[in-house]
Amino acid sequence: EQLKKKRNSPIYAFYHPVLDIGYHEGRCYHEFKCVATGCKKGVRRFLDKKDAKSMSNMWKHAKICWGEETVKLADETKNSQEAHTIISGAKDDSITASFKRTGKGKVTYSHRQHTRTETKAEIVWWVAESLQPFMIVKDCGFQSLIKPGRPEYYIPSPLTVLRDIKLVFAHIRQ
Repeated sequence: EQLKKKRNSPIYAFYHPVLDIGYHEGRCYHEFKCVATGCKKGVRRFLDKKDAKSMSNMWKHAKICWGEETVKLADETKNSQEAHTIISGAKDDSITASFKRTGKGKVTYSHRQHTRTETKAEIVWWVAESLQPFMIVKDCGFQSLIKPGRPEYYIPSPLTVLRDIKLVFAHIRQ
């Protein structure tokens, strides 16, 4: 309870309120477990160092799991309770969450928006795998599926998709 009172920074909203206390090679640490669905990562803080209260690794991990935008919104709040309300809106398992396949076809979801490169890679994969025409990216139905709530979301042009498919094909042939 004493430790919880000291953890008021918005970054703590991205981690479980109960931390793990452990030892590694005789050194005591606090481990903060990420609350993102599917994330099993923890951030350790060793207590015998002068930067024992540093939160930089916690911020780095939160940006990976939750994305720059969500972390920035949380950082603009005054405390972890206000930040928790921000991330609770971003944390869902809905069909609109972006996904990727790992292992034997298991679908996992991410809470962060794809980068431009990731978007191009996912669209190239989908177009090639599903035998979709390159022009599908200009289709109103496709755009309404991809852009709800994010009208500025980057979708590559048909020519970019065509070029990237050719690059991937050439790379695979080598």
